[in-house]
Amino acid sequence: MAPTPIGTVTRGTTNPNRLRRMDRWIAATHGAELRRATTPLAVDLGYGAAPWTAVELLRRLRTTAPGTRVVGIEIDPARVAAAKPYACEGLDFRHGGFEVPVPGRPTLIRAANVLRQYDEEEVAAVWQRLCARLAPATPGHSGGTSPAGGLLVDGTCDEIGRRHVWVALGPEGPRTVTFATRLGSLDRPSDLAERLPKALIHRNVPGEPVHAFLRDFDRAWAAASPYASYGARQRWIRTVRTLSTDWPVRDGATRWRQGEVTVAWEALAPRE
Repeated sequence: MAPTPIGTVTRGTTNPNRLRRMDRWIAATHGAELRRATTPLAVDLGYGAAPWTAVELLRRLRTTAPGTRVVGIEIDPARVAAAKPYACEGLDFRHGGFEVPVPGRPTLIRAANVLRQYDEEEVAAVWQRLCARLAPATPGHSGGTSPAGGLLVDGTCDEIGRRHVWVALGPEGPRTVTFATRLGSLDRPSDLAERLPKALIHRNVPGEPVHAFLRDFDRAWAAASPYASYGARQRWIRTVRTLSTDWPVRDGATRWRQGEVTVAWEALAPRE
């Protein structure tokens, strides 16, 4: 008899192309680790009522790491049954939860719009459980700008993927927070606050680091208003460049041009 999956059924809302920003970031920043793995395995944890996000994840990751396999995991067995017709070479669907019922250690676990539906006090234990399932650093890793080993991405986005915030974690714990948006839809950077993951959304109050970060982000955006005549992208790049003088921004202009900025987790971590 199979063990009872760990977790609860979520709403399961999903739309095609909803997670494109997260997927592109994963492919760009974690692609080398996927290529180094002998049998790279990515898990789409809690893919929802339809399998579109898992299908798209396979396609996007295979552009950078052709040997990648994807397993979609859902705690609702009816959703697994509905997804099975979409299984193909490199893509499978399984019944399960936070125990991540796959053989071996995944190189990637993506949990998008899952933990947002849990209580804040539950997040740390789930993170710890999922990080323990990640692959360790692969042999031959020679260092570089990104830590080695598997990656857990816990994030939240709007229904059509215009605004997204996610936390990236390795086997050792949280690493970074990324803010990503369709720049044409943005009035000010703090609009992204409504998409903060569960670990941060209730901390957007005075005295907490994430609140100070979003305040400074808005100020830098306002100061960069003259660049708006060159387009929202140039204004965003100027904003992030200014922001990086006071905050530990971990990426560069290549990612900023995509409407992203990644900051060290320690700078935004909730105060006790």
